[in-house]
Amino acid sequence: MNREPAHASVLLAIVLREQPMVLLTERTAHLSTHSGQVAFPGGRADPEDASPADTALREAQEEVGLDRAFVEVLGTLPTYVTGSSFIITPVVALVQPDCVLQPNPYEVADLFEVPLAFLLDPAHHRRHVFDRDGVHREWFSMPYEQGGKTHFIWGATAGMLRNFYRFMQA
Repeated sequence: MNREPAHASVLLAIVLREQPMVLLTERTAHLSTHSGQVAFPGGRADPEDASPADTALREAQEEVGLDRAFVEVLGTLPTYVTGSSFIITPVVALVQPDCVLQPNPYEVADLFEVPLAFLLDPAHHRRHVFDRDGVHREWFSMPYEQGGKTHFIWGATAGMLRNFYRFMQA
């Protein structure tokens, strides 16, 4: 893709339930980028955002209705650069379990939580390799079954979760 790199932030939101859960969205099918994919709440930085954390919190409010009052930012992970020229800062935060979420139906088709323990277990990290016409690609996926539905976590979201796993192992 030939376009200027765009800075973005996502919120790796750990909801403090009996078992810590990670909040994820499924993007609506009509969006111009990453439609239908599983993603963290987040998006492109605005000039008025004071920091990557500010971007992630603003976007989480816009996409899923998460009020900042329920969020404690812990820090950021190293930036993640996508093939579509996004430079993403993952912002790790703890979220109070009594938060009220209201997904924006324009952007979010589904909102769900995955146990943090599932995402940090390398047994669930599937590695994929693709070679065609001299193009080599590698990526991870973390398929998660819930209520008869498979949420296929892959691409940048799985890559950032894999980086979080490596960080937690350090």
